[in-house]
Amino acid sequence: MNMAARTDTPSPAPHDADSHDLIRVHGARGNNLKDVSVEIPKRRLTVFTGVSGSGKSSLVFGTIAAESQRLINETYSTFVQGFMPTLARPEVDVLEGLTTAIIVDQQRMGANIRSTVGTATDANAMLRILFSRLGQPHIGSPNAFSFNVPTVRASGAITVERGARKTEKATFTRVGGMCTRCEGQGAVSDIDLTQLYDDSKSLAEGAFTIPGWKSDSFWTVRVYAESGFVDPDKPIRKYTKKELHDFLYKEPVKVKVDGVNLTYEGLIPKIQKSFLSKDREAMQPHIRAFVDRAVTFTTCPECEGTRLSEEARSSRIGGINIADACAMQISDLAGWVGDLAEPSVAPLLAALRHTLDSFVEIGLGYLSLDRSSGTLSGGEAQRVKMIRHLGSSLTDVTYVFDEPTVGLHPHDIQRMNNLLLRLRDKGNTVLVVEHKPETIVIADHVVDLGPGAGTAGGTVCFEGTVEGLRASGTITGRHFDDRATLKETVRKPTGALEIRGATAHNLRDVDVDIPLGVLVVVTGVAGSGKSSLVHGSVPAGAGVVSVDQGAIRGSRRSNPATYTGLLEPIRKAFAKANGVKPALFSANSEGACPSCNGAGVIYTDLGMMAGVATTCEECEGRRFQASVLDHHLGGRDISEVLAMSVTEAEEFFGAGEARIPAAHAILGRLADVGLGYLSLGQPLTTLSGGERQRLKLATHMAEKGGVYVLDEPTSGLHLADVEQLLGLLDRLVDSGKSVIVIEHHQAVMAHADWIIDLGPGAGHDGGRIVFEGTPADLVAARSTITGEHLAAYVGA
Repeated sequence: MNMAARTDTPSPAPHDADSHDLIRVHGARGNNLKDVSVEIPKRRLTVFTGVSGSGKSSLVFGTIAAESQRLINETYSTFVQGFMPTLARPEVDVLEGLTTAIIVDQQRMGANIRSTVGTATDANAMLRILFSRLGQPHIGSPNAFSFNVPTVRASGAITVERGARKTEKATFTRVGGMCTRCEGQGAVSDIDLTQLYDDSKSLAEGAFTIPGWKSDSFWTVRVYAESGFVDPDKPIRKYTKKELHDFLYKEPVKVKVDGVNLTYEGLIPKIQKSFLSKDREAMQPHIRAFVDRAVTFTTCPECEGTRLSEEARSSRIGGINIADACAMQISDLAGWVGDLAEPSVAPLLAALRHTLDSFVEIGLGYLSLDRSSGTLSGGEAQRVKMIRHLGSSLTDVTYVFDEPTVGLHPHDIQRMNNLLLRLRDKGNTVLVVEHKPETIVIADHVVDLGPGAGTAGGTVCFEGTVEGLRASGTITGRHFDDRATLKETVRKPTGALEIRGATAHNLRDVDVDIPLGVLVVVTGVAGSGKSSLVHGSVPAGAGVVSVDQGAIRGSRRSNPATYTGLLEPIRKAFAKANGVKPALFSANSEGACPSCNGAGVIYTDLGMMAGVATTCEECEGRRFQASVLDHHLGGRDISEVLAMSVTEAEEFFGAGEARIPAAHAILGRLADVGLGYLSLGQPLTTLSGGERQRLKLATHMAEKGGVYVLDEPTSGLHLADVEQLLGLLDRLVDSGKSVIVIEHHQAVMAHADWIIDLGPGAGHDGGRIVFEGTPADLVAARSTITGEHLAAYVGA
């Protein structure tokens, strides 16, 4: 065989392609960024640090990742782009060296009631194929094992257009796995009619007590009142049998109201479609409260909560049906799949095993595939999204992570670090927004933004190595090696909250007394049962204020003033001082600029191209009519008030002509949680995760209660912000409140008066109390994983 002669002489010069080893950003100005320029090395792990609100997400997600995705979208045809979200070009002068960006953020997974961990990944699809091939008895295709596919049967005449036209009789059957009773939801609902209407009143008198159903509402109440099926002037309790049936259960039918064709439907099916088809966790608080009052959900008696038909549950592999498999803890399911040896489906088993092993590797082995995806925390949702990337063959892409350690016990952070390093070592660029020193320390390159938050941030304070950051003198550098110390003395409890026989989720008949009047921290690895114990066993209602990890919802028209209720007393004060209506001082109501409808900007839709937002010329971005700005309070108009920072406004409304005690109290709470720099009118869509978390905390602090339950309040907080949070928790306890915190951060553990540690592991390996006592006792005993990590943290 002839072979070309080969010489191993070195290349005289590097190849031009090898020179593109940096992502260059010049002049980034999104949100609070101030003409930021950075150079990020490719195929390295770069961590972005800085206080909450300093501009990290604006640079990483809003500039680098957004432009990468926008450029990729532009490679598709204009027809396809018409079906894709349009992304505006970020405000930046130069972006060079971008690669394909894969974003793994903390956005909650779709909260559809039919979505589970299995359906959100490929695991359920592969299990369905497996059972359709190996299940005995054989019942049909993979659809026969899907709780989202109903069984369909049809028969009739069909015309075959082939040669001589011929009419044939045909039947069609598609076997689905959906339970017919609960329609694949696993639960059936019973509606309390007394919560929907007052039967002593007529429709004309406003009988409905459903949120948003006002007596003059054209689309809801008037359809019933003017449908002709019921008498609108007769009290509901006096309806005939037929009228009551039509009112509650009538099938959809077209009716004409004021010359408009509308659909009339019985009240019960309408409520089921408009309220019960949505996931409870995705509802607004007042809607959720109504649903909790009006509806009782019970496990479907027919499918026992499995969502699957009896036929789907009858097919088994080695005595296990698909419902049993989905209910298993994923670490156990991985073992069961690993024991299956069937050459005919070997590739499928290998792929399924890899997916399930990825769950275990990423620290989610305690979940089950039938867990509703809407119940996952932000950190859990982010790690579920990571699974599809772990075995990916892609290289030279940019992975962008938003605080991947959120919700992780210190014991699990090293495992997450190893995954980030593995992605980097495959030749990828990994960009991580992070606050935890344990993850910052593994970075090849660090970009520190600041020096402060909001308008005080948005500049690059440091760029270089971790050692350089330590010596840099920036806020992050100064706090990098901070370690909270154990308290010398702890507070004495004033009572106890007794929990007996707690069995929610994986709890194993837990008995515990939670001390009151002190700072209690509940710890344990992810999945050990902390949230199940606190949220499932501490009686909600009077006296308990619960602040969970749920995302705050709001459009670009929402801002801190509207979200906290601050705008209400301010509008009333403006109205009283000027003798006009309060509605004039709302940019979402009568006072809105007619040109931009109170948005402050005009959005021009350019079809499949990115829309353009331009400042409204009429109101110059102030959102209000010119006549509204002629009204003043304390020498300021409403737009000037909304432009104030919380600190300025607290001083402004604290004394003098503009003194408003109600507004001053809300502003004081915002300052307490460290949001003094936020402007009152800043859109919620521009706030960082940590800012939103603290905004929600400030809002809940207004609620009257003796027991505060906080679920990981340090999420999204910088090391410097954690100190301020500890001070706030101390003030709450010193004012006579009881504070129960579910937390992984060692600084909060060290600051506690009492620690309750769950474990020893996750899922069925957890659910037990493994330690109760003071932090000092936990460190001295080192009997649990938490104790070992806390001891290492405080240097004991």
